[in-house]
Amino acid sequence: MARDFTPKVITSNLLISGDAVWFSVNDTWSGDIADAEFLTDEAHAALRLLEANAQTNVMVGAYLADAKMGDTGPETTHFREDFRTRGPSNYAHGKQVEKVKNHV
Repeated sequence: MARDFTPKVITSNLLISGDAVWFSVNDTWSGDIADAEFLTDEAHAALRLLEANAQTNVMVGAYLADAKMGDTGPETTHFREDFRTRGPSNYAHGKQVEKVKNHV
């Protein structure tokens, strides 16, 4: 028996920088999961994934990731995706640098 569809977001990595990004309702990629389109319908999610994967000049490897709606927008439900929202695990580049700058 097939599992029931659970809410999703579309995520990928930027082609040039490799940063994790999320597909928004206006067909752009954002570095903030809160900007991601929250998908609750399986057929619509499949269509949006096709549209996201057509942007091969921008990103690579788009896929559907489980999500839930939070106070500020979509949030992760799996540790892998939660880890991706924080950016590179070293402090030399990406989102981690901005977080360090903002907390100093």
